[in-house]
Amino acid sequence: MELSQEFELRQMTCWKFKWKIQQAMQSTCNYPLNGIVHIDEFYIGGEEEGKRGRSKGDKQLVIMALEVVESGVGRAYAQVIEDASAKSFKPFFNSHIAKDAHVVTDEWNGYKPLRKEYPNLEQVKSDKGNGLPDLHLHIMNIKGWLRGIYHHASKERLQGYLDEYHFRFNRRNNMDTIFDLLIKRMVKNEPRRLYSNEN
Repeated sequence: MELSQEFELRQMTCWKFKWKIQQAMQSTCNYPLNGIVHIDEFYIGGEEEGKRGRSKGDKQLVIMALEVVESGVGRAYAQVIEDASAKSFKPFFNSHIAKDAHVVTDEWNGYKPLRKEYPNLEQVKSDKGNGLPDLHLHIMNIKGWLRGIYHHASKERLQGYLDEYHFRFNRRNNMDTIFDLLIKRMVKNEPRRLYSNEN
């Protein structure tokens, strides 16, 4: 809304351009997380009556991975997934987690098959999130950011917002170069169309 008012453009035009910028913020998957990596899933969209555990209903299920380093936390990634199965987890693991990382998850059965490729995978009791406190603080920060800045993220476009958050988060110590990097990515990327029939 602020962009549309400042530049006298339609709000939809600004929103479309914002979405295209978010596409340039996607991870290259060239630098997988290593060392100690905490992983869990969470929902975007709030609670629904009669929907407990990992039954998502109309909510969006997201898997999250966070590096834990000596000084605190390192990088992080998140991806929208269809369900909490090993089949849905595996592409995220393969894209963002080093094979020799010390992966820590809760005791959900969906993670167990991944031990074949990630031998250092350890499962601990969730204790309502207390077992992985740094990760769950990161999740709370993402939800607060979405509510505070955007108020709402559509199901179809949620991944773009997750990519934007982590593009910023993973470069929080390099704020003097982050803008230039984004401009370079926007220039190098192929043209992005919001819809398949868009000119």
